[in-house]
Amino acid sequence: MIAGAGGQIGWRIAAAVLVVAVSATSAAGQSRSDSTAAGSRLDPANPVSVIENAARGVDTWTRGLQAQEAGQAAPATEGGLSATLSVLILITVLSLAPSLVIMCTSFTRIVIVLALLRQAIGTQSLPPAQVITGLGLFMTLLIMAPTLDRLNDEVIQPVQRGEIDQLVAWQRARQPLRDFMFAQIDHAGNHGDIYMMLNYRGIDTSQPQMLTRSDVDMISLVPAFMLSELKVAFLMGFRLYLPFLIIDMVVSSVLISMGMLMLPPVLISLPFKLLLFVLVDGWRLVAGNLLNSFAVVAGAG
Repeated sequence: MIAGAGGQIGWRIAAAVLVVAVSATSAAGQSRSDSTAAGSRLDPANPVSVIENAARGVDTWTRGLQAQEAGQAAPATEGGLSATLSVLILITVLSLAPSLVIMCTSFTRIVIVLALLRQAIGTQSLPPAQVITGLGLFMTLLIMAPTLDRLNDEVIQPVQRGEIDQLVAWQRARQPLRDFMFAQIDHAGNHGDIYMMLNYRGIDTSQPQMLTRSDVDMISLVPAFMLSELKVAFLMGFRLYLPFLIIDMVVSSVLISMGMLMLPPVLISLPFKLLLFVLVDGWRLVAGNLLNSFAVVAGAG
């Protein structure tokens, strides 16, 4: 009886799986035909088209292999980038996006200063790393807003209207980022970092007044910008450390004079440091000084 009931249940499950598989196969065929029909209307200069071409890349490769086996020419996409190149570009952009956020924006300086502030207070893991990273990201968006507006006006919108292709878009997209990085280096006065990179690449910098921004390529500008940001961030962190260091020294001196050598000074100084930081509205001061430490780059007029 039990074996018969089990066999009947198994037969019903197998029938249900078969029905679902047939339905999924027909739905996939219908979706593929719809996407193929919509693909003929894609704008090859639109970045959305690149992503959609990448999504159809596997299907294109499969049809290409089948055509090669049949001795026919492999199918190609309608203008613009091929599906293979679109997949490569998509994967490259996704893999480099975090690095671009760190290397070419204000994110590095903000995160380092906030991390040094946390160490100066002595709270170890408070605020958590997720909070510091989130605050750094939103402050980065606030600082980079003019640059992002330029990217939207000069690159994204023309690409979506089909006025420029992907190569021209890449050349235009570099200029707002270059202007931002040059502005921060000029504001901090760290031109020596650029000269060091140019000297390493064999470019004569004996007469800096003869050099122009066009002489500095992205390969030299990005590391010079990061070195400048690290220098500014550590200088700001040193200034943040000073008041908390004074509190630690005063507490340690008092404990030693009272003969309480076994009592950790950090245990006593931490409440005083937190009280001082709250009384002076430390978070607002730190955030405000961070925002004002960046040179303002005007957006496109």
